[in-house]
Amino acid sequence: MNVIQMLGALGAATREALADWGFGARLFFKLLKMSGAALKRFGLVRDQVHFLGNYSLAIITVSGLFVGFVLSLQGYYTLQRYGSAEALGLLVALSLVRELGPVVAALLYAGRAGASLTAEIGLMRAGEQLTALEMMAVDPVQRILAPRFMGGVIALPLLTAVFSAVGIFGGYVVGVLLIGVDAGSFWSQMQGGVDVFKDVGNGIVKSIVFGVAVTFIALLQGYVAKPTPEGVASATTRSVVVSSLSVLGLDFILTAMMFSI
Repeated sequence: MNVIQMLGALGAATREALADWGFGARLFFKLLKMSGAALKRFGLVRDQVHFLGNYSLAIITVSGLFVGFVLSLQGYYTLQRYGSAEALGLLVALSLVRELGPVVAALLYAGRAGASLTAEIGLMRAGEQLTALEMMAVDPVQRILAPRFMGGVIALPLLTAVFSAVGIFGGYVVGVLLIGVDAGSFWSQMQGGVDVFKDVGNGIVKSIVFGVAVTFIALLQGYVAKPTPEGVASATTRSVVVSSLSVLGLDFILTAMMFSI
């Protein structure tokens, strides 16, 4: 391959990448534009919140409980070195509401609900259901994607709140009931050190942003999946990988913006 062919291949790859990014951006803004209309069809959004949120509740609850167990156990032995074991409740609460709650819940959501969304939309593409809607002058973005998008944006903050609450309970079980940290110190340190707006509020903002990103990536990958079994499988895998990396990257950006002010 000579230099001209290499430049031609590079130009073709760049043009294809820019076209993909442009299509994704147009679809994202179209979904945002249709979000208000989707909320008017409350039944569709409610069903998607149930499908995405309720069916992910088991893995979120169990994971949050064990994360609280481990966080309390590790935190106690670290704080004990400095004579600050009474601050265990504050450590557990801040770690969960600031970072672990939104991030781990979003990663679990991407693996469970995001993969399910991509597979569902991809199978609709493979079965020509989306094409049939277009032939009947029904916009598949408005009828199929927008309710699922809003359902995911609503479901993830609720799942994050459940994850953090269960994690704090798990920290209480290990720290107070098993290790023997004073219960009054555990709760009073937490109550006095956790700021509702700066800590809990920033965690909520993170969970909303992660919900938008993960749900959109899942829908986009399913919408552009090749209409073959291999194409749907590849899109599902790609959805989980891209969503997970996006969550971690967005977490760094949001943390730098929120806690540097």
